[in-house]
Amino acid sequence: MATNIFGIGITGLQAAQAGLLTAGHNIANATTPGYTRQQTIQTNAQPQMTGSGFIGTGANVVTVRRIFSEFLNAEMLAAGTQSSELDTYYAQLKQIDNLLADPTAGLSPALQDFFAAVQNVAAFPNVTSSRQAMLSAATTLQSRMQTLDARMNELRDGVNQDLGATSQAISTFARQIADLNQRITVARNAAGGQPPNDLMDQRDQVLAELNQLVRTSVVVQDDGAYNVFIGSGQPLVAGTQAFSVEAMPDTLNPAIMTLGYRTPAGLVALPESSLSGGRVGGLLAFRREALDAAQNGLGRVAIALSRTFNEQHGLGQDLAGVLGTDFFSVGDPQVTNATLNNGTAQFSAAFAADAASALTTSNYRLNYDGANYRLLRLSDNTVQTFATLPQTVDGFTLTLDSGAPVAGDSFLIRPTQAGATTLDVLITDPARIAAAAPIRSGQGAANSGTGIISAGVVDTLDANLQQPVTMTFTGPNTYDVTGTGTGNPTGLTYVPGQDITFNGWTLKISGAPATGDTFTVGPNAGGTGDNRNVLLLAGLQTGKLMVGGTASYQTAYASLVGQVASKTRELEITSTAQGTIYQQAQTARESFSGVNLDEEAANLIRYQQAYQASGKVLAIASTLFDTLLQLGN
Repeated sequence: MATNIFGIGITGLQAAQAGLLTAGHNIANATTPGYTRQQTIQTNAQPQMTGSGFIGTGANVVTVRRIFSEFLNAEMLAAGTQSSELDTYYAQLKQIDNLLADPTAGLSPALQDFFAAVQNVAAFPNVTSSRQAMLSAATTLQSRMQTLDARMNELRDGVNQDLGATSQAISTFARQIADLNQRITVARNAAGGQPPNDLMDQRDQVLAELNQLVRTSVVVQDDGAYNVFIGSGQPLVAGTQAFSVEAMPDTLNPAIMTLGYRTPAGLVALPESSLSGGRVGGLLAFRREALDAAQNGLGRVAIALSRTFNEQHGLGQDLAGVLGTDFFSVGDPQVTNATLNNGTAQFSAAFAADAASALTTSNYRLNYDGANYRLLRLSDNTVQTFATLPQTVDGFTLTLDSGAPVAGDSFLIRPTQAGATTLDVLITDPARIAAAAPIRSGQGAANSGTGIISAGVVDTLDANLQQPVTMTFTGPNTYDVTGTGTGNPTGLTYVPGQDITFNGWTLKISGAPATGDTFTVGPNAGGTGDNRNVLLLAGLQTGKLMVGGTASYQTAYASLVGQVASKTRELEITSTAQGTIYQQAQTARESFSGVNLDEEAANLIRYQQAYQASGKVLAIASTLFDTLLQLGN
């Protein structure tokens, strides 16, 4: 009997000691990141059968388990990777928002200053200082656009660098998980299947940090090892084997980096659409959805300004009486061959006549399937199919210059991305500003009627634009026209105020001309004080020249700023909300798995009392045994 009491006392001491050790371990790791509260699990020992019934023989400590919920942990990982993605996206986009909306360093002030200078030339067309101020304002506008574009390129380079550093961190975490998988398996086998709780906590903490970088999915093997997958199912960790990801040039646009998966055959690019969640997902979404659109939107304004301003400037004449030349220049659309192409095709793109109105802020991908070309607009996935080229789409014309594509070849077309950085002011001499109109209308000194001719407007650069033209009335309602390029028509019907168009110009005659009255149109010799063309240039500021004829330069830019601001505000709200969800998920997990110091303090007292009671059992057993020995004497 004393022997059984000794055994019961010893098992009680052992159980209490295990509880004390576990509680102490919990308390020591209360602030350790990723630590999961542990608990001793004990059962009663096999009772001893006697004639008086079954008598207990003590307690056994079966295992030490961690209080862990797969569901709560998965919820926390999912919320965490989503929160990291939104936080990254918002932090990046906020920089563009601050850049574009800056009241002094943004584009709006530079545009306003430029057109104010144009209007000043309209007020003083023959004053050199006004003309020089217009050129200075144009140079400032060019510099402002290039500065904004350069900052966006810096953000793009920053994304490239960040992806490189993040890919290294992902590979490092993968190796750590594979190493922990091995250590956990070895420890489990050595302990007869008992779980190595602390190693498992370390592994879960590494997995949580990995999910801050990229979304993962986990499959648990029978031996407790984690298989970790990313992207569209690529294994990052398979048992004790770790795979790596690396930053690599995008196959369609080598100027940007994407993530590649290392295989025995080399790096294979992971589809961006599959890399959601975490810092990687935020960086890629920012570049794809916001940075490209913002830079393209800025470039579109530069291209529209250059083309429309040049078109109108070419319809005027400078102080020397020479027709206007291009005021601005801007680069052509960019076409890039995918690095995996097997064909020899070389494509080029040029702006179409309606570029200012028709251009979008999207990039395009051209795919060749062996028979047809498929042009995908990346902003909305609209597809157009062509059997042959050239073709004009959305304000640009795509042409096959040389070679031939083969099935599977792809090409990236960026119509507007380089618009802002390539904008240049071509005119440096103030006298070359074409402020005047190249034609001048007049009426005969001997006219006896009340007919009045308008100043006229130049529509196109006709070869005979400045050739003298005379309109002679042969009656109150008919007139003849003579002059090069007119065809010299006779007997034309006169309608007061109706447009009269020849040689690229349009004018009106109103009133009641008399028979024999003449009206003339000819070169504007000595028109240094003429401001008709510069007035039209100033009017471009408010003209609906962009976005299908619905927006001015300023409106298009304001729309870009508004879109960025709206998206920034949306991300600020959603990232804050997701951060709250993540905190709630962490709190739920912590309330279930975390260490409660008050509870552990109570456990210490409980285990201490159990230890003391078990010691008392041993003391009583010793006394009983001594009594038995004395009876024998």
